[in-house]
Amino acid sequence: MSKIVPTISSATAGPLGVQHLPRLWQKASLAAVGKLHDEYPAAGAGYDQMVLDAVKVDRDSFLNFINSQKPSYVQCEEWIAANGTIDAAAIEALNKAVDGYIHDDATRASILAEAGRADDGTIKDAVNLNNLDDWALFHKGEIATPPAGGG
Repeated sequence: MSKIVPTISSATAGPLGVQHLPRLWQKASLAAVGKLHDEYPAAGAGYDQMVLDAVKVDRDSFLNFINSQKPSYVQCEEWIAANGTIDAAAIEALNKAVDGYIHDDATRASILAEAGRADDGTIKDAVNLNNLDDWALFHKGEIATPPAGGG
């Protein structure tokens, strides 16, 4: 079974307007069925926890819901709305924090090197760096590396 690299950007928001929630749903859903790439947590301490905190949803409750119900994205948002708090100011603050997060220099350099892009100082934000990281890992594992058996 292939392990999947999540490629939904942290900048993506669904109808509730919560950036990163679609990515968190995708990662947790893939983990629930044993398909999440090993380099990714179902729900980590960074953006994932920031989202859960912003909508006031307990991490374990969220993961239990995802694991037991295997919801669509729309069902996930409905559950969030029913079990958390949708506060426009908290969501706006979260989205600004997601957009404004800057990786340290070593992380930036490492991601850009893995992606094959020179560090010319033009990409500093974590969202774009994380996108490049995902896409490079996806390309390496699914496109550039021939499948076993030479197919």
